[in-house]
Amino acid sequence: MKRITSLAAATAIGVAAPAFANTYSVETLAENLDRPWAMTFLPNGDDILMTGRGGTFFLYDGESGEITELDGAPDVDTANQGGLLDIALAPDFEDSNLVYMTWSGEVEGGTTTHLGRGTLDLGEGRMNDVEVLFQVSPGIDSDAHYGSRIVFRNGHVFMSTGDREFKNFGPDHIAQDLSSENGSVIRLTLDGEIPDDNPFVDTEGAAPAIWSYGHRNIQAMTVHPDTGEIWVAEHGEAGGDEINIVARGENFGWPLAAYGVDYQTGEQFAAIPQEGDGFVSPVYHWSPGRDDHFPPSGMTFYEGDAFPDWQGHMMVGNLYHEYLGVFAVDGENVSPPERVLEGEGHRIRDVAVGPNDGYIYLLADGEAVPLLRLVPSED
Repeated sequence: MKRITSLAAATAIGVAAPAFANTYSVETLAENLDRPWAMTFLPNGDDILMTGRGGTFFLYDGESGEITELDGAPDVDTANQGGLLDIALAPDFEDSNLVYMTWSGEVEGGTTTHLGRGTLDLGEGRMNDVEVLFQVSPGIDSDAHYGSRIVFRNGHVFMSTGDREFKNFGPDHIAQDLSSENGSVIRLTLDGEIPDDNPFVDTEGAAPAIWSYGHRNIQAMTVHPDTGEIWVAEHGEAGGDEINIVARGENFGWPLAAYGVDYQTGEQFAAIPQEGDGFVSPVYHWSPGRDDHFPPSGMTFYEGDAFPDWQGHMMVGNLYHEYLGVFAVDGENVSPPERVLEGEGHRIRDVAVGPNDGYIYLLADGEAVPLLRLVPSED
């Protein structure tokens, strides 16, 4: 177990937020993290398990502020957007110590997104017995758009995948190909098996793991705390980013129905999603172009007492414009976001709410970046 860095006392920077009902200060809990991608709280509600794209597990000790590196990560392909990606504790973690994770790795035909799990041993400072539960098929000669996030619902594990930056915008696009799990949300048993009631189990030629399809690149996914629905935020093409509610067996349209434009030409390449066109329309979307778009990563609903005016709001990290988007949600109606930490220079990679304190924890994206925490402020 290798020690990385230590901040015995968090540093705090007051942030004026006159437009918000909540005011907050920003605490820097740790610094110099190498390309962190995801985090999850351990059952004590203070310690945080994190991934780094370079193929590293990190553990943040909530009492001491120390960050340690854990051994036992799987072999990953770290080119471009690849690496060790999402992480989530098994629903029975307190009994099993099982941890689920996703990563990009080499397979026949190129690389692909893997779903696996291992046993966390904090005493030894390592992840033991990492096993592959599922590999997205087919492998693609690309180093982009792997997805991927993990959530659990009703005894199943759901994983989002990306379209691997497939450039054919027509009906032959891989996200519209039911024989491929790329550009989809997949649903598995906790052991990685195909459930008998998945929507395409009996469809000839279809990949039976698919739950929904027609997605571009989902890097944000969470379960609504009241409805149990799975919400995702996915990257568009030169804008047109979307927030969607995942539905069993449904086609979300990419790239046949989309709001984005071609990166190279700036031209619209798809029909605008409309009711009745056979595709599920997003509950919220951004217009084309980099000025308004919202490349998302990390997502949660706020349930805590520290920021009462954000109770029930959805929080999504913004990479390109470097802020945390806080969205009021009423049923399926989503309001434009408050822009938290805008101008502070942090690409937000992941967001979580502290189980004990209700504070908002944020992972920045990049090399030598911090773990941050938003706390209430009287200023």
